[in-house]
Amino acid sequence: MDFKALLNFLTALNRNNNREWMDQHRKQYKALRDAFIQWLDSMDLRLGALDPDYYPTPGRRGINRINNNLLFHPDRPVYKDHFGAGLDKAPGKGDFYVQIGLGESLLAGGVWRPAPADLSRIREAIDYDGEVLKGILQKPSFKKMFGTLYEDRPLKRMPKGFSADHPHADLLKQKTFAVVRPVSEAEVLSTNFEDIVVETYLELLPFRTYLNRALSV
Repeated sequence: MDFKALLNFLTALNRNNNREWMDQHRKQYKALRDAFIQWLDSMDLRLGALDPDYYPTPGRRGINRINNNLLFHPDRPVYKDHFGAGLDKAPGKGDFYVQIGLGESLLAGGVWRPAPADLSRIREAIDYDGEVLKGILQKPSFKKMFGTLYEDRPLKRMPKGFSADHPHADLLKQKTFAVVRPVSEAEVLSTNFEDIVVETYLELLPFRTYLNRALSV
């Protein structure tokens, strides 16, 4: 995958973020999109060989649309400034997210703003054995790679049904259970970028397994 060509295209698109320009360069966009899908297919196979519970996710299924949803976000530009996709994307579970873009490329995993029923399942799991999740989050290699949970406006008060002095109060107040590893342009363009993706996936696995087990209850 020629990620340099992808980033150059996104730079030009960002300067000409309108349908007319995209229509004039749609052949180039489709070629890059197809190449990215092929790259996702190769990563899908590589990750699947490492994880017996991996959910096969072909690139065409995992890739996100480049169009912004202007119906709900009319203030956004017509097109995104990145290519993004989810792998290991089992229905009703948290996926492994890959984003290559301008200014911000990243690898991430977990559950982004789960629906109320799913959020309740995660909180019930934390109430039962939150020390397991805390152990994962506090593992030195995990903290070094991801830092802390993604900051997403946690509740100020404890959710209904949990005491204020709960030992895992900080986790129970969260509304998003995801972590992010930023990757630099130099890393994306390096010859070992796929190894970085694999390393990140494996470090994430216990965290995602915990959440997905909770969502399966």
